[in-house]
Amino acid sequence: MTAPVPLLGIKDLHLTLRVHGRPRTTVQGVSLTVDAGKAVGLVGESGSGKSLTARTVMRLLPPRAAASGDVDFEGRSVLAMRGRQLRDFRRSDVAMIHQDPRSAINHVRTIGDFMTEAIRHLPADERIDRAVAGLRDVGIPDGARRLAQYPHQLSGGLLQRVMIAAVLLPEPRLLLADEPTTALDVTTQSEVMAVLSELQAARGLGMLFITHDLDLAAAVTDTLAVMYAGTVVETGPTEGIHSSARHPYTAALMASRPSTTSVTRLRTIPGRPVAAFETGPGCVFFARCPFATPVCSEQRPQLRPVRGHEVACHHADDLPDDLVPAVAGTTDARESTS
Repeated sequence: MTAPVPLLGIKDLHLTLRVHGRPRTTVQGVSLTVDAGKAVGLVGESGSGKSLTARTVMRLLPPRAAASGDVDFEGRSVLAMRGRQLRDFRRSDVAMIHQDPRSAINHVRTIGDFMTEAIRHLPADERIDRAVAGLRDVGIPDGARRLAQYPHQLSGGLLQRVMIAAVLLPEPRLLLADEPTTALDVTTQSEVMAVLSELQAARGLGMLFITHDLDLAAAVTDTLAVMYAGTVVETGPTEGIHSSARHPYTAALMASRPSTTSVTRLRTIPGRPVAAFETGPGCVFFARCPFATPVCSEQRPQLRPVRGHEVACHHADDLPDDLVPAVAGTTDARESTS
């Protein structure tokens, strides 16, 4: 029986940018899928390639960027789209919510102008009615008054809700949420994520949710993909990864979270994050991994099944069952000898 075609399928994606005339690899070998009605979290430190992966799906890349591999939307190659086909894809099939609404919304235009830009083919009255209904869906009452306001007259939380409402007006099937609550305080963040998660589920949208916050991803996603140095190092059900990480990098991220129940010293991952172009032939996490052996520096591990996850680690089968305390203990040992 033929497997169903995913809404979004990314396979062996590589992305190279030119910096000062030199090619720099920023994404290497990324593969993941997003099904309709499902939310996939893409998690990792800043610079790991999360946002560039999402921008490749939208084909919003810097000049002279070179992408290879497969990026398919319902079986259609996004990388092969040109002209009108690409415009139609961006207008009606996919939408992106950016990190900071104040930098993504034109401040000299009204909220109404911003919200109705993607549906200008509709009659004016219908555009207004849909915009007001969209604001109501994200918890903003008195929509007609809000449409006449300018971005500087709204708080950050309201602006982010406006952005969510705007990208949903053309009724896309795939939503790319690029750290949509980073610029918000904790209370507003919770409110906005509740609205986004509810709308995603109610409308059956596929969502790629990009964040560096594992706890936030655990609250709104079905599946997690953890990235490091432009590479996916672990994927699996969100609950499983959150409770039982199998890759040392995922466990290190878990161990470095601040505690919500006690005051403890914030743990860090030894060393510094590296970009994809800085990695050698071996494991991308080799230089910072407490379990690394010589083979890790020589051979690049591929994703393989390990206890219900897909893990890119040579030693995943032999690591402790509860990996987070083991990583945290190793971090303490390094600190005590420094």
